[in-house]
Amino acid sequence: MISLLARFFCKSDGKSPAQLRTAYGILCGAVGIGLNLLLFLGKFFAGTLSGSVAITADAFNNLSDAGSSVVTLLGFRIAAKAPDPGHPFGHGRAEYLSGLAVSMLILLMGVELAKESLNKILHPALVEFSWLVIGILAASICVKLYMAMYNRSLGKKLSAPALLAAAADSLGDCMSTSAVLVATLIGHYFQLPVDGWVGILVALFIFKGGIDAAKDTIDPLLGKPPTPEFVKEIEDLVMAHKEISGIHDLVVHDYGPGRVMISLHAEVPATGSVMTIHDAIDNIEQELHRKLGCEAVIHMDPIATDDSTTVVLRNKITELAHCIDPALSIHDFRMVPGPTHTNLIFDVVTPFGFRLEDAEVARQLRALIRAYDSHYVPVIQVEHSYI
Repeated sequence: MISLLARFFCKSDGKSPAQLRTAYGILCGAVGIGLNLLLFLGKFFAGTLSGSVAITADAFNNLSDAGSSVVTLLGFRIAAKAPDPGHPFGHGRAEYLSGLAVSMLILLMGVELAKESLNKILHPALVEFSWLVIGILAASICVKLYMAMYNRSLGKKLSAPALLAAAADSLGDCMSTSAVLVATLIGHYFQLPVDGWVGILVALFIFKGGIDAAKDTIDPLLGKPPTPEFVKEIEDLVMAHKEISGIHDLVVHDYGPGRVMISLHAEVPATGSVMTIHDAIDNIEQELHRKLGCEAVIHMDPIATDDSTTVVLRNKITELAHCIDPALSIHDFRMVPGPTHTNLIFDVVTPFGFRLEDAEVARQLRALIRAYDSHYVPVIQVEHSYI
């Protein structure tokens, strides 16, 4: 159904990737509203007919899902707004906020369902059995499974946390409605009042789905690191240019899906033409925007590439740093000769959560360098990796 509707409402002709993404998000939200309202009406009727608190609670769970779809739709609409003076990087994080709102609604529904189910456990009663009720529950499972599949597929395709949260919610609904269906059958064939207990189980499913969905949206809001695959793409693209000898201090700023800004330092030959290298840097920035969809700012760091002494010594210092830990790296290496000693000036990079304090890293590396050659005086700046 989504594919059929997309042919009419998500035509790619004349639309930018961002506009097409918004169109898909709005379509998914609208379909979610319609299907969840139908499921609410069907389950509410079935719950009233059978007197089952689990079925009625599951119905109101679908009603909250319809509300979640409204939030998702609004999130995509707001995220599509152009940058303005108050939000110069756009409104892309509205998608994360809508996903967070969806997860909060899921958690609230889980709490309310748990309360109703506990009351049913304290005051047990058998529910009325009807094959019509069984048919409604079975149809609901199929619909929710379909919703989970298309939301997950499009969520991954569009990198949309709100759709992934909706997919997790729909999958949780499949499991919870399946549990309600099994409980209804058990109550009928074995005369066991398990309605309340199954309601608690459903509440736990819903609660877990809400926590997982919240984590997926809170992480990018707080500023999670980029994926290793994205970092590798950036590194490969930049290093493919012969003017670049190395990169470091890569920082990725996420302002919402499709709104990524990066900055990095590119090591270039100190003897190269400034104008030629500047032109190459401009080309790299444009290529990063064209191929990876991110705005890039690249700082040039000149290094000695034609001085064999500097190159050999830099490699040696890197080797000594790896003696402390292979995770360490160095950059901005310079030699400043003097009449009695030579200063070795460089930065050493440690990953977050490194086992040694910055001062201890510098102390150990100084000791290794002085042991290698006491003529060298290390001037070390320790910094942390952003990725």
